[in-house]
Amino acid sequence: MSQEIKNSIVVVTGGASGIGYEIVCNFLEKEAKKVIILDVNEDEGKKALELLSAKYGNNRAIFFKCDVAKDIDVIWKKLIDSYNKIDILVNNAGVGNETIPKIAIDINLTAVVQLSFKFWEANRKDKSGNGGTILNISSLYGVIVEQYLPVYHATKFGVVAFTRSLGHSFNYERSGVRVIAICPGFTRTQLVADLTNATWDERISKDYLKRSKEHSWQNVDAVGKATIEVFEKAESGTAWVIEGGNPIKEVIFSNSY
Repeated sequence: MSQEIKNSIVVVTGGASGIGYEIVCNFLEKEAKKVIILDVNEDEGKKALELLSAKYGNNRAIFFKCDVAKDIDVIWKKLIDSYNKIDILVNNAGVGNETIPKIAIDINLTAVVQLSFKFWEANRKDKSGNGGTILNISSLYGVIVEQYLPVYHATKFGVVAFTRSLGHSFNYERSGVRVIAICPGFTRTQLVADLTNATWDERISKDYLKRSKEHSWQNVDAVGKATIEVFEKAESGTAWVIEGGNPIKEVIFSNSY
């Protein structure tokens, strides 16, 4: 079931900072041949590239400016033209925007679906591909419900449902493409700061800020390490929580109703 990281080509969306950057570092530590960062923030991308090149050597980390809400067709063609194949895709780019739902849906969910299908079609073994792995970064809010962030909840539940469906054993057995969801709990990132400061209702904002202080928090490095552990052990169609820096835990779902 497991796939080798060594000598693989990895794409990480939103990889210039935060959780995405830590994921990039961990794949490079595991001797990925190249890790390609797709990020809308060009300044952060260039800064990340300098740091990664100094630590891991030139040309092992690559940066392309990319808005996943608009550029997927163009960037996917560029990736295939440049590298012929991508072995691992990490859909990590995400935003917290309760006041303009379309932005959150386009980035957190629609882009994940579109880029996953690009990868799946290119890599499926029943169409002469080599298989591969898609890691979709969802959230703890993709498996539990609180009253504060309905749009964010919807996008992250959508990512988990999409992962479980596309990653179903029926699809994996014919395609050889694993699809796995990772659901980080409260992590010290700019995205979480954005969520605590800009919800859709003043009362909600105050309650959410108070509630968020009661959660177990973790740093981005815990999620980066957990991503590799999930990659190395998880079966297709599964979802895993990493919360408070504790060991990863598979989410057990029931299909009954």
